[in-house]
Amino acid sequence: MNQTANLHAAVEFPSLQIGGRLISFEKPHLMGIINVNDNSFFDASRVSAVDEALNLAGKHVAEGAFFLDLGAASSKPGSALSNPDAEWLRLEPVLKAIRGAFPNTLISVDTYHSAVVEKAMDCGADMINDISAGSIDSRLLDTVIRLKAPYILMHMQGKPENMQANPSYEDVTVEVLHELAQKLAFLRSHGHGNVLVDVGFGFGKSLEHNYNLLKNLSVFKSLRAPLLVGLSRKSMVTRLLQVSAAEALNGTTALHVLALLNGAHILRVHDVAPAVEAVRIVRAYQGALD
Repeated sequence: MNQTANLHAAVEFPSLQIGGRLISFEKPHLMGIINVNDNSFFDASRVSAVDEALNLAGKHVAEGAFFLDLGAASSKPGSALSNPDAEWLRLEPVLKAIRGAFPNTLISVDTYHSAVVEKAMDCGADMINDISAGSIDSRLLDTVIRLKAPYILMHMQGKPENMQANPSYEDVTVEVLHELAQKLAFLRSHGHGNVLVDVGFGFGKSLEHNYNLLKNLSVFKSLRAPLLVGLSRKSMVTRLLQVSAAEALNGTTALHVLALLNGAHILRVHDVAPAVEAVRIVRAYQGALD
């Protein structure tokens, strides 16, 4: 990684304004996943009714989730792009119910449609999680800027339907860093600084690309933005260990420890309680006993 050797920088990152609060990332936070669809790759994360969503949200919060991430469209490899109207039809009742039941929990909505962004923020969402970094809907970044919506900027090569066909990079860390830096600079130049970044593990990356990014995760501190990682039960575990997503918790916890040691600020997870333990162990190792 000669090209990335000079990119490491021990820089401070700002606290962000999310949900009307100043959120510090001195200590890692956990984001519990709730998939309001029937096609996400891990069955236990899916809900099809409001009461199921509330039960899963309650479990995540009770176990220590600081954020909840609601997604009404699957983005697993091979998935077609969602229809924004159909996506909102699934998302709206769940978002409203969880917002009412958990007023102090920060809610992120996982979408790449500007129309869904508009409606979600109006219904009480605190943050937008966009796998496309604005590449699918040309109006999305402008919408986020106009609404001053806290925003998770994620890297993806291609689209979900073709992203794993043949991902190719000369230097995955340098290229992902460059693309995120360009989008981040655009947002900041328009006065929008409430942005987190996500390197997009599994989104247009081979197994080798993913592990290179994990090894070099601290490089992304140079972006001076909190870093979210989504590693939970992904192919980084299942393909490497030849297990199913249902059997991937141990491998996921190992990845979470490595990500935390390399500078992750938010873990987006299916299983909150084990991730809480990973955070406590890493912090103790770093000399910050809780």
